Amino acid sequence: MKRRAAAALLMLAMVGCSSVGNLYDRWFGSQPAAKPSPLPPVQNTAAARIVWQANVGPAERAVFFPAVTGNMVYAASAAGRIVGFDARTGKQVATIAVGQPLSGGVGANGAMVLVGTGKGEVFAFDAGGKQLWKAQLSGEILAPPAIEGTLVAVRTGDGRIYGFDVADGKRRWVYQRTTPALSLRTYSGLVVDRGAIFAGFAGGRLVALTAATGTVGWDSVVALPRGTTELERVADVSGLPAVDGDRVCAVAYQGRVACFDAQSGSTIWARDMSSYAGLDADHRSVYVTDDKNAVVALDKTTGASLWKQEKLAGRGVSAPLAFGRFVIVADFQGYVHVLSREDGAFVTRVPTDGSAIGAPPVALDLSSFVVQTRNGGVFAVAVE
Repeated sequence: MKRRAAAALLMLAMVGCSSVGNLYDRWFGSQPAAKPSPLPPVQNTAAARIVWQANVGPAERAVFFPAVTGNMVYAASAAGRIVGFDARTGKQVATIAVGQPLSGGVGANGAMVLVGTGKGEVFAFDAGGKQLWKAQLSGEILAPPAIEGTLVAVRTGDGRIYGFDVADGKRRWVYQRTTPALSLRTYSGLVVDRGAIFAGFAGGRLVALTAATGTVGWDSVVALPRGTTELERVADVSGLPAVDGDRVCAVAYQGRVACFDAQSGSTIWARDMSSYAGLDADHRSVYVTDDKNAVVALDKTTGASLWKQEKLAGRGVSAPLAFGRFVIVADFQGYVHVLSREDGAFVTRVPTDGSAIGAPPVALDLSSFVVQTRNGGVFAVAVE
């Protein structure tokens, strides 16, 4: 499975009530709540360069995840524009005008491109821009839809997950659970892998669904709410789960990071940690951006600490991308930081357009990845 290395962009909001804060602007916006650390020095022991760049239009208050499929990169804007680029050259190959503002995307495979709106509509287009179908859901769509075989899976802001037929958009099933009064409003969606859907929820739960039917395979605890006030008791899973082989890992805000057996949901290990942004994993380590903007590496087998990079405090650091010998993160000023997988040291850095990068970098191939900024910049970066 090609898993989006994507993670979360989050805002604290009362579900059905008034907002109690704006973590998007505090975490990834132009004015972080905490004074950002100055850029740490880099000795440039690796080389990075921008292979190509383009612009699709501002994200505004949404968060768009670029989608990589085959030799194409698709990116979207809040104004309703989707652009397909040749992944190698950045040449604009396709443009799709949705005709209304967008709030979530992009999901894509070789034949279909999917986006969502704040009104709960999902639009499916073919690679040439022809609309294939549209479906109406119960709540705003903040995360990229996912495509797996004959199924399209979509998550809404009210905590539901829908399964649609890829051919005509007819609804197959819907999964829903009770949402706490106070929860994280998340821009991360779900991961589909080998016939299962993995998604984290408010209240610190990680759920595995059977993709064909939407039935629950297992429901496990990442973190339990604790504290005396509703705010203290927010312990929601943030970012996308990291699925790698026989295990799936997740992290919760004001909670824990934990890895589970992918088949049974049994806990392999867990340790206290808090994250707004999310995590990623490779064959030996789990990498987490914690709520103080430190990037932490943990042993995937035991959860033991391997290293911690703390010099990006206050910089609104994205979820990491595990990328061969490197770990890639981005920040609120559009800098892409390349860390050593071995010890977390900075090995090189690349500036983009100066605006926040909220979604994590997405791998293009073994040597390059793509990021999308809040101002709509799309940058393909090669590192070696």
